[in-house]
Amino acid sequence: MTAQPEHTADPTPPASARRPRRAPSAADRRRDAERSRQALLDAALDEFAAKGFDGARVQEIADRAGVNKQLIAYYFGGKEGLYQEIQRGWPAAEAERADPELPLDEIAARYLTAVLEDPRPARLLVWRGLTGSGTDSDYLEGSGTVAADLANLARAQERGEIAGELDPAFVRMAVMGMILAPVMLPETALQATGKEPGSKEFEEYYGAQLRTLIRLLGR
Repeated sequence: MTAQPEHTADPTPPASARRPRRAPSAADRRRDAERSRQALLDAALDEFAAKGFDGARVQEIADRAGVNKQLIAYYFGGKEGLYQEIQRGWPAAEAERADPELPLDEIAARYLTAVLEDPRPARLLVWRGLTGSGTDSDYLEGSGTVAADLANLARAQERGEIAGELDPAFVRMAVMGMILAPVMLPETALQATGKEPGSKEFEEYYGAQLRTLIRLLGR
C-alpha cells in the first residue's frame, strides 16, 4: 500500500484574510515631511559651502538628500528660499556665542570652537563675500549683526579689554579674520603650526593663542 503524502497546511492566509495595510497617520506624514525637509537643509549646506550659491545645483542637493528635487520648491520655494532658510537659525546661535556679559577672549574662543566643529557656515560666508551672491535680506540681517557686535565691542572697550587707540570696527574684522583663517587657509595653518586644523590638538593650541592675543588688546 502506497503511503499518502502528509498534507501540510499553507501558512500563508488567503488574501481576503490578510490585514489591510494601514495608511500613514497625520503624525507619520509630518515626521516624514520633517525628515525630508531637514535632509534637504543639511544637503544644501554641504552644497552651498562647497560651491557657493551660484555653483550649487538643485539636483545635486536633492541627490545628496535622497529625495525628489521637486520637494525643494514645495518646502522652500526654490533654491534661493532654501539658501535663506539654512541661515535663519544662525542669529540665535550668534546671540548665544556673543553674550555681551562674557569677556572678549571667551566670545572669540566660542566662535572658534563653532567654526572648527562645523566649518560649513564659515565657508558659506566666505563664498558670499567672494561672489557677492547674498540677497537683500542677507544684507539687512548682516547689518544688524554688525551693529550688535560693534556695540558689544564698545562695551568691552569701556571695560578696558580693548585699548582706547583701537577702533572696535577694526578689532571686529581682525578677530573675525583670525577665527576664519583655519577654514580659509587650512594648508597654511598646518604648515605654520604642524597641527591639523579641525583636530583637538589644533583647537587647544590655536584657542589658547587666540585668547592670549585678545587679552593683550587691552594693554
